[in-house]
Amino acid sequence: MAKEFKITSLRLADLEKELNYLKTTREREIAAMIAEARSYGDLSENSEYDAAKNEQAKLYGRIAEIENILSHAVIIEDENEATGRVGLGCNVVVRDPKTGVETEYKITGSQEANPIEHKLSDDSPFGRAIVGKSAGDTFTVNAPAGAFDLVVVTVTREG
Repeated sequence: MAKEFKITSLRLADLEKELNYLKTTREREIAAMIAEARSYGDLSENSEYDAAKNEQAKLYGRIAEIENILSHAVIIEDENEATGRVGLGCNVVVRDPKTGVETEYKITGSQEANPIEHKLSDDSPFGRAIVGKSAGDTFTVNAPAGAFDLVVVTVTREG
């Protein structure tokens, strides 16, 4: 069975928009680059032609990647909204009981994860540890650098 990609409806719309851009505007731009490079003559020693063909290969690779994601996408539902439990699409504030430092994270599917923006996948060590927890719960994250405990302070969901 193919891998499912858990994404929000917003991410789905972004991917569909990107795919449309790549298949129309970007594809025409690259075709023009190839045509111009061909006009320079001998293709065997034409670096502009090689660069344009490489760009075309990257384009088709990205199109195939997006089409695969879209064909196996599972839209995240608000299954835990009524219960106040952590699930996909939730914003959570956690506190380190040792330092008292609080940090906010958004729990996302793997396609939307971006640790720099505090968007963590439900498939990450942190995500696996926190999903299903409620405010006040303590949980242990088994990270590659070692295990540590955190406390769920709040669980909210964007409307």
